[in-house]
Amino acid sequence: MNKQKLQIWLPLLISLSMIAGMFLGYKIRDSIPGRSFFSVESRNSIQEILNLIENKYVDAVDLNHLKDTAVQAILQKLDPHSVYIPASELDDINNDIRGSFFGIGIEFEMFKDTLHVVHVLNDGPAQKAGILQGDQFIKANNKIIAGKKYNSDSIRQLLRGAQGSTVSIELLRNGKKITLPVNRNIVTISSIDAAYMINSTTGFIRINKFSSQTYKEFMTALTALKQKGMQQLILDLRDNGGGILDEAVEIADEFLEGDKLITYTQGIHFPKKDYRCRRTGQFEKGKLIVLCNEGTASASEVLMGALQDWDRATIIGRRSFGKGLVQEQYDLSDHSAVRLTIARYYTPSGRSIQRSYANGEKAYYEEIENRMLNGENNNPTSSIDSSKSYKTPAGKKLYGGGGISPDEIVPSDSNNYIFSEQVLLSNKLINQFAFDYFIHNKTIFLPYTNASVFAKKFIITPEIWNAFVFYAHQNGLTLEKLSPIIEKQMKLFLKYNIAGVMWDKNGYYEILNQDDPFVKKATTALH
Repeated sequence: MNKQKLQIWLPLLISLSMIAGMFLGYKIRDSIPGRSFFSVESRNSIQEILNLIENKYVDAVDLNHLKDTAVQAILQKLDPHSVYIPASELDDINNDIRGSFFGIGIEFEMFKDTLHVVHVLNDGPAQKAGILQGDQFIKANNKIIAGKKYNSDSIRQLLRGAQGSTVSIELLRNGKKITLPVNRNIVTISSIDAAYMINSTTGFIRINKFSSQTYKEFMTALTALKQKGMQQLILDLRDNGGGILDEAVEIADEFLEGDKLITYTQGIHFPKKDYRCRRTGQFEKGKLIVLCNEGTASASEVLMGALQDWDRATIIGRRSFGKGLVQEQYDLSDHSAVRLTIARYYTPSGRSIQRSYANGEKAYYEEIENRMLNGENNNPTSSIDSSKSYKTPAGKKLYGGGGISPDEIVPSDSNNYIFSEQVLLSNKLINQFAFDYFIHNKTIFLPYTNASVFAKKFIITPEIWNAFVFYAHQNGLTLEKLSPIIEKQMKLFLKYNIAGVMWDKNGYYEILNQDDPFVKKATTALH
């Protein structure tokens, strides 16, 4: 009897168990984000198209390239600053953010088909191995470099590598071949182009970007200048396209007292986050001038916005770029990455300085050039929405929506813009000639013991100018019939570049700033 009952109930019990299992399974599936009971997952049309191309298209194609193109097209529909970074470019970009890489520590230039060592990093691997400025590369790890026109990226890939690994370098020095083993080590990409005293009380610091090393480098420079008697500072942020927000915030903290708000960020998926002063700064009282132009963007504008909103600095130059968007980098499974805009940042007064990108990416970037050509740089508030006005504690009126407008303008000149384009045609030749002339005539530069002496006493003699004209002629550029204005400017460029060869970027800017209208206006404002 019991056996008969079991035979009757067993199929029913199995059916109930299956139903219960299915119900529990779908309940669990429902708990997964984006799933619903009996939902059908939509197919990925992009992947479908790539599959069709791979399996059906008439010719062989690079699917990875197609995928990269598709992702880039999607991001372009968002904003100009959300970008896709292919795996092949990610290491270089991450190195730039970190402010360091593993290599040998030289700056080089490929003149014609020969790689020349232009600068050797102080206390770097190359210097320790005995490489000198002016050395010419023949081979690197038995790969011939001399006589071949490699691009800079190819050379970097050859010289960079794992920390502690060795690269064998064969060089030509004074007509003799030398082979030197160089042990790769960490090399810092400096974000400080120049830091020196303009006069007995005025310091100058130029920051070219904000990497993870910038605040540390800035504090080293600031401390050194204070020890030399600095009481007022010119901070040059021209053409600084930004970088790591936290580094700009840390530098702002050195200039602002109390617990002042420096900036805040906010996005639809990211709640408001305040960045405030946290400590006593090292330069809260001295006079401060900040230089900016249309290439000053992002984190640089965060720093300037905080200093302007709190009446801490005088901003001199031209209206800044106008990038008020914050990006976060997300690494993808194929070793590429997406840098996605996640929030907007605001100055302490509440200004968003992001300019409109409603007309597309092309118009967005062309607007910078148009400022100069239509004279807008001489009237920096003409393209800003005047309805978005704010006031500083001292009562100064400020505007949002289109970059940081300077307190004092250094106007642009469209004629100079055209002139500069002409000069740039010969700029590479100027760099090459300056390096070559210095390397082969070192003795005539011995009296110039520092950049200050060089600035005051060195002139481009007729002999040097004629040598350059001949050098240019050999390279297909005729300079015999230049206007006096262009000839004068090119002679100045020669002087700047020779100083750059002698003292790296610090020397270059120390000489360049002697004639720079931004710096001249800043020093006048400080008196």
